[in-house]
Amino acid sequence: MGTSKIEWTEATWNPVTGCTPISEGCEHCYAKRMATRLRGRCGYPAGAPFLVKVRPDRYNEPFGWRKSKKIFVCSMGDLFHEYVPFPWINEVFSVIQRCAHHRFMVLTKRPERMRNYISKVLQVRGWPESDIPFPNVWMGITAETQRRADERIPVLLEIPAARRFVSVEPMLGPVDLSQWLGRSGGLDWVICGGETGPGARPVHPDWVRSLRDQCQIAGVPFFFKSWGEWREANMDLPVRGTKFGCFMGDTFVPDYGNIFPQRYPEHINMARIGKSNAGRILDGRTWDEEPEDVNVSKEVR
Repeated sequence: MGTSKIEWTEATWNPVTGCTPISEGCEHCYAKRMATRLRGRCGYPAGAPFLVKVRPDRYNEPFGWRKSKKIFVCSMGDLFHEYVPFPWINEVFSVIQRCAHHRFMVLTKRPERMRNYISKVLQVRGWPESDIPFPNVWMGITAETQRRADERIPVLLEIPAARRFVSVEPMLGPVDLSQWLGRSGGLDWVICGGETGPGARPVHPDWVRSLRDQCQIAGVPFFFKSWGEWREANMDLPVRGTKFGCFMGDTFVPDYGNIFPQRYPEHINMARIGKSNAGRILDGRTWDEEPEDVNVSKEVR
């Protein structure tokens, strides 16, 4: 575990690595790309670097920090993958319970299995379904499209958690979350971001603005991670070597080559300039909002 470059967390802990594709957002998976680069090293098998694997060697890592940290659990996999046995998930949550001074953020594309696990925990403890068994854990799901939001968010909202959040990353289309925002038992936090890496798909600026506006109207914190590889084109961009394309409505039309963005003045012109150049400014500012912590002490007692 180490300091993370992921904008919405401070550290990562990977007691499970590896995954298998389950939806559209998996097509250019950054974790698979990183595991492939590390194949044969750091515990990633040379023959199958993204094989789902439990990592007992990383079990004790969260005990290394005395001061509280925001920790993203399984940035290199999915803790609730069907190949991860419940006894190992028990071990992971045992560490989480003993590190009550940290906030752990668990993000999954498999909320049904997350719900089943938490239900079993409550059943074993003899607690009612409304109890929160892990007060220092934020439970989240990825919803890269409206379809995935409609499938996964209702399941997430059935899971008792200190906070529930959704990561709309990579954002691959317009997403309306308004029915789950600003109400008791709804979403507490929304993260949004574009896609990075080879083959990255652009995010329409109006999709991001709409999601931001939904959160503002509902009073729900909004975190904009980055534009990804693409940004809306303007006259200041270099033409030579830059790839351009445009959104015609919600459909992206690539125009590979040195095509000046004014070719489609009636549409939203986009340029692939890399994540660092595209940045994370939305309408003149960064958006780093997040909910307050609950029941998390600041230091080991």
